[in-house]
Amino acid sequence: MSSSLTPAPSASRSSSLNRQILALAVPAFGALVAEPLFVLGDTAIVGHLGTEPLAGLTLGATVIQTVVGIMVFLSYSTTPAVARAFGAGNLQRAFTAGRNGLWVALGLGVVLAIVGWFIAEPVLRAMGAFGTTAEYGVAYLRPSLLGLPGMLLVLAAVGVLRGLQDTKTPLYVAGVGAALNLGLSWLLVYPLGIGVAGSAVATAFIQWCMGLTMGAMVVRGMRAHSVSLLPDLRGSLSVFRVGGWLMLRTLTMRIALLSTVFVVTHQGATNLAAYQLTMTFFNFLAFALDSLAIAAQALLGKEMGARDLSTTAGRGAVRYLKNRLVKWSLWFGAVTGLLCPIVGFWGGWIFTADPQVQHLFALAMLVVAVGQPIAAYVFILDGVLIGAQDVRYLALASVFTLAFYAPLLVIVYFSMTDSVWAFLGIWTAYAGGYMGARALTLGVRARQDVWIK
Repeated sequence: MSSSLTPAPSASRSSSLNRQILALAVPAFGALVAEPLFVLGDTAIVGHLGTEPLAGLTLGATVIQTVVGIMVFLSYSTTPAVARAFGAGNLQRAFTAGRNGLWVALGLGVVLAIVGWFIAEPVLRAMGAFGTTAEYGVAYLRPSLLGLPGMLLVLAAVGVLRGLQDTKTPLYVAGVGAALNLGLSWLLVYPLGIGVAGSAVATAFIQWCMGLTMGAMVVRGMRAHSVSLLPDLRGSLSVFRVGGWLMLRTLTMRIALLSTVFVVTHQGATNLAAYQLTMTFFNFLAFALDSLAIAAQALLGKEMGARDLSTTAGRGAVRYLKNRLVKWSLWFGAVTGLLCPIVGFWGGWIFTADPQVQHLFALAMLVVAVGQPIAAYVFILDGVLIGAQDVRYLALASVFTLAFYAPLLVIVYFSMTDSVWAFLGIWTAYAGGYMGARALTLGVRARQDVWIK
């Protein structure tokens, strides 16, 4: 359907949408920033125990973060389902979808924790850990796994609250949780002398507290709208049907990142250090872009539930919201792009004293700056299509982009021997090639009508 048939929005409607986007995106950004503080706090506390304890924590935390990252579908599958029911005014259906997400999260968390407990040591050894480092890694990983059901409950509950257009509660809970984790971790590690395991116990306990707190909010809503607390097999399977495609999407993205690290590692320690700095800042900027994508999931799901999508007016309203979100994200991308060279050329000394690493970091940030609008476009359309529950296309598109990206990595790996050009090559391949392919595949889909259903 032509965009010319989209009704012209009034100034008041545009202003109202802008406020709704900000009201969801700003707290979502705060919550996204608060979550990494758990690992950062553990790192700061355990780091004073010595190099080997810190190395063990790094490996254990990597395993946990990888598992939780793959399980993020618990949020992304729940948000649009709840939001669409919320938009339609059917809160009973909204909380039913929320209940299904919570039970799946709890069940998966228990199973993964039990399996992980028994394979913790082999997994860490497969990652290259040995001797004392492996012992510290196991000491951190196993207690952390006890908190995995709580972590997954947090993901599902956050998805429900976002679907109900509430991103402030996850922000408050994450902020308080991060602060409490820091204090409890210090208490267990030092005064009580539990060491690395104490840091993991603290994080596991706080994650359970967060999951139960937000889960209780969902349960209260379920009771208020006469939704049974008992699990529903068909509803739980529907979470897996949507989540399976989202898991495939996440796995391909993880493979792309791990493959990138493999190529950079081949370039030497200096390039690897510069890559770590650049990717750390890139990920921080991604929080800002992802906060808009979260707003897109919640708002678009609600709009699609509230509108009659069989009519031109209903589809036009959804398309107008999509276009508004894209404009917001492109502006965000332009702003974050302007920050990149400033940080790259004048902020490198904050992170490293090595002049070579500073130089590579500055050059890479120029490439990242150019690619920020592309990344912004990718993030927002990802949120749009998740909000529309067009997850099968997202997964298949992710497989395609990985297949496109792999040859670019091979070219960089074999043909670029100069360290500077090789480093610029890897960032051009990632920020331009990989993100560009994602932008193309998602952009083509977003311009079609088939996802509005």
